[in-house]
Amino acid sequence: MAEIWDDMRIFLAVARSESLSGAGRVLRMDPATVGRRVARLEQSMGAPLFAKSPQGYAMTEAGARMLRHAEEAEQAMQAASESVAGVTESLSGQIRIGAPDGCANFLLPQVCAAIADENPELEVQIVALPRVVNLSKREADMAIAVSAPTAGRLSVQKVTDYRLHLAASESYLAQHPAIRTLADLKGHRIVGYISDMIFDKELDYLSDLGVTRHALASNSVAVQFHWLRQGAGLGIVHDFALPSAPGMVKILPHEISLTRSFYLVRHADDRRLERMNRFATALADGLRHETARLEGLT
Repeated sequence: MAEIWDDMRIFLAVARSESLSGAGRVLRMDPATVGRRVARLEQSMGAPLFAKSPQGYAMTEAGARMLRHAEEAEQAMQAASESVAGVTESLSGQIRIGAPDGCANFLLPQVCAAIADENPELEVQIVALPRVVNLSKREADMAIAVSAPTAGRLSVQKVTDYRLHLAASESYLAQHPAIRTLADLKGHRIVGYISDMIFDKELDYLSDLGVTRHALASNSVAVQFHWLRQGAGLGIVHDFALPSAPGMVKILPHEISLTRSFYLVRHADDRRLERMNRFATALADGLRHETARLEGLT
């Protein structure tokens, strides 16, 4: 049984990383050893599970059919481990969260630190990506998203709404013409997303205002925020980020006010794991509390 599960573990690592070297890093194995184990598994199954090319290892039709069973075996092993160990009051082990960098920079650090304070044996990792986190490839155990995904075997929970406003630093506003109406925005330098790198329609903040050109643009919320804080222009800012930049003020808050939502996305089968359920509850509660707290300061 142990040998069969070990083969499944190697198969999953290659399927998710699409390369022997990537799987080797995850498994802490030599890529050549991973390759031999995959070849042995394919021989025992009587079918090729991967198509090899210079671009990597892509699953064949047989591999895609095996993937579902391998993931179910992985879930069963994790559930068995929890059952044998028993439920303890403190969480332990490693949990990785994927999130867009606005949430990852301004909310998750304090939320996850508080969870870690309550669970000294827990290791929390935050993966900040300017794109949708791929849970099927196990880039993370769970993810925060700004849109609810509609495809895949996923569990989706709305966590909280959050607000955004147009903002700029006091130093920028002191050196440029006053902004009293939407028409006054013309001529001001706009900071925003690189248009063709917006990975979710909910992040296309400025198109409704008729803004089609950003003099300063980045795919990172953190880069945009630092530009604004340093007086480089004006742009859309999360309300929960404003307390970290005391010199930043909202502009036309009644005319330009946006509301978006955070969703907690998990593998559907992970709901059978008490450890993941407890962490997800703490994470969602923490995000709601921290968002409300920070927005209240503005």
